Amino acid sequence: MLHHAPLITTIAVGLVAAFILGFLAQKARLSPIVGYLAAGLLIGPYTPGYVGDVDLATQLSEIGVILLMFGVGLHFSFKELLAVRRVALPGAIAQMTVATALGTGLGFVLGWGTAGSLLFGLALSVASTVVMLRALEERQMLDTRAGHIAVGWLIVEDLAMVIALVVVPVLAGGADVTGAELAGELALTVARVAGFVALMWFVGRRVIPWTLARVADTGSRELFTLGVLAIGLGVAVGAAWLFEVSFALGAFFAGMILRESDLSHRAAEDSLPLRDAFAVLFFVAVGMLVDPSIVWRQPVALLATVAIIVGGKLVVAYALVRALKYSRSMALVVGASLAQIGEFSFILVTLGADLEVLHQDAQDLVLAGAIVSIILNPLLFAWVARVYARREGVAVDDAEGPVESHATGHVVVVGYGRVGGRVAEGLWGAEIPVVVIDDDETRVERIRAAGHEAILGNAARAKVLHAAGIEAARAVLVGVPDPLNAGAIVAKARELAPDADIVARGHGKRDVAYLQAQGASRVLVGVHEIADLMVERAGGPPNEPEAT
Repeated sequence: MLHHAPLITTIAVGLVAAFILGFLAQKARLSPIVGYLAAGLLIGPYTPGYVGDVDLATQLSEIGVILLMFGVGLHFSFKELLAVRRVALPGAIAQMTVATALGTGLGFVLGWGTAGSLLFGLALSVASTVVMLRALEERQMLDTRAGHIAVGWLIVEDLAMVIALVVVPVLAGGADVTGAELAGELALTVARVAGFVALMWFVGRRVIPWTLARVADTGSRELFTLGVLAIGLGVAVGAAWLFEVSFALGAFFAGMILRESDLSHRAAEDSLPLRDAFAVLFFVAVGMLVDPSIVWRQPVALLATVAIIVGGKLVVAYALVRALKYSRSMALVVGASLAQIGEFSFILVTLGADLEVLHQDAQDLVLAGAIVSIILNPLLFAWVARVYARREGVAVDDAEGPVESHATGHVVVVGYGRVGGRVAEGLWGAEIPVVVIDDDETRVERIRAAGHEAILGNAARAKVLHAAGIEAARAVLVGVPDPLNAGAIVAKARELAPDADIVARGHGKRDVAYLQAQGASRVLVGVHEIADLMVERAGGPPNEPEAT
């Protein structure tokens, strides 16, 4: 019976095994990811007992990658992507170059030849989308400046892999390949990516938000959720089919376009359960691919591979971010985010095997190196969190507490951007005590240097709000522009201070409803406030607040 339903069986057995072993890992104070990987190893072809369908598991895990990148796009805007280009573009290129060189050198030592060694090195250079996003989300760093840099870095790596997947088969053709043929393939790839981006910018940003708004008007929750999934998966598959770009890249741009809609926060919430479930299947699929015999067949080579993935990539990323004048804590977060490998590495080694240019040991080392780096990544982040807390006074899980404020009767201002900065300056001018919370180290240092109190961290975290003295504050003013991030901050602030006056900013009526549902006392929308002020200046009666 089981042989006639491989899809259902693989999903069921994989999720049950992941649940049991993930729960045991959590009880043992390890990351649940360790349990998910162990579940994959347990049902994989290299261990006795039931063997799941590896091909099906790999395809299911790809859905997890698509949904995760779609979710990231919902938190990311073109402006934010362009804002980190100065560090993400040169950083990603330099790190990939160094990691590829180190891996190629190891391949030469092991006698795999030029083509196989280069492909092995390239597979070690690209980070896993799923692992990075999981690590940043667990510590609520995805919406911080370091998180934006890490995601921008990942997008550059993704684009590089799109080019690599085109170039590698051409180069594998051997001496018959001419420079003109290679240049032609590269130009075609760049044209395809540019065509996809143009289509999403000029057509998608009008059609996608409009379509979702019409679906929302029907009042059907299930139809709305289906529409969100259809957009994310449909754009990802369509991009791969029409433009030959990766699923992840297509889903990311779909999310960024949907962010233009007032419904973006609802779309993110509705797709979250599926993102989590398929992310678990990703780790199960990774575990199924690993041949554990590589541990005793090539122990020294495996240690060298892990050293390149974890140590080499961390050091290079740290040095590059520091060289671009960013803080030590930000450099550590970015470095830790990238110190692992995943899905693109598996695609590359599969391609190398099909083209018969990659040694079997190289495939096994990449897969084993991936699973070891994925296990080590939460431990690495825990260490980074402690360093981050000690050096910057920011609150993170499993770390020392932040620098605390002892103010009372003060105002907590969250976000020191254009809005939050103006609010704080006005309050200081009125001699009202203020504690600012911001995730940008440079801003926090500038505030402290001016003699004011500031807390570095993400205000969606209880430790950060406690450090700002939220229990003794007269009001909390949330000036961050992203409604999703603002909603998380408002909800946590309301939980810790049930009687506080919490004021947030929004961009439209849907933001007002969403933020008030999270606990905001009032939501201010710029265009509404300007209109009310104009009426008041003209001598008209004041309008009632948009929603109170």
